Amino acid sequence: MNRTAGYQPDSTCPIGVFDSGVGGISVLAALRRELPCEDFLYFGDTAHAPYGTKNPEEVLQFSREIMDRLMQKRIKCLVIACNTASAVAAKELREETDLPIIAMEPALKPASLLRHGGKVLVLATPMTLRLPKFQRLYALYGEGAVPVPCPGLMEKVETADDDGARAYLEKILTAHRMDQVDAIVLGCTHYSFLRPLIRKMLPENVPVLDGNAGTARQTGHVLSERSLLRDEAREGTIEFLTSGNPETVLPQMHMLWERAQHLV
Repeated sequence: MNRTAGYQPDSTCPIGVFDSGVGGISVLAALRRELPCEDFLYFGDTAHAPYGTKNPEEVLQFSREIMDRLMQKRIKCLVIACNTASAVAAKELREETDLPIIAMEPALKPASLLRHGGKVLVLATPMTLRLPKFQRLYALYGEGAVPVPCPGLMEKVETADDDGARAYLEKILTAHRMDQVDAIVLGCTHYSFLRPLIRKMLPENVPVLDGNAGTARQTGHVLSERSLLRDEAREGTIEFLTSGNPETVLPQMHMLWERAQHLV
């Protein structure tokens, strides 16, 4: 079933971005740096977070509902700024729509190029690590990679529990000898907000990678291919939406948006 029959956005339409909560704001920041003239609608599905503990059928249904909601606002493409939702829903949504859909994946391929005999730690939600999409990626680029499931870590970003996140990360990272680690992959967009904290726990020569910049570049490439890039010099707008309580969630989104400007 084509859910978008007759749907024809133009270059002036906004780009839709969604995540299970606030973590995808780190991707939004990368998109804004790559595409400063574009307008963005960001939807955080806070009412249903975290996705990593839901079953795939639920995540797919949430993703469909969000896509439909954003299409009512005439988006020209959809960026799934969530590794779990990307792994669960991207293939199905692409089969059901003509809308360009850009998905995330853990930065295991670029991390594999930085490996020189040590390990690559892949921090992600348990669901992301279980799903076939990650398993296929792991089969191609997973030599020396160690999946590290992090249940509960995403929630510490959602609740701005910096002390809890620090204690959590110290526990999981000290389980590995850092002199034997060549790179760390952040396989959840929420974890990008923990990059400064993680950096302090690592030797200076250990890179920390996520898929945000690559996703932003791919979005620009897809829009260019379809002649959907805005061509006028302007400063794009950003609108935040949530399925949660706007009075509490929207201020948190704006706070994290300010933090995200420093995550390069």
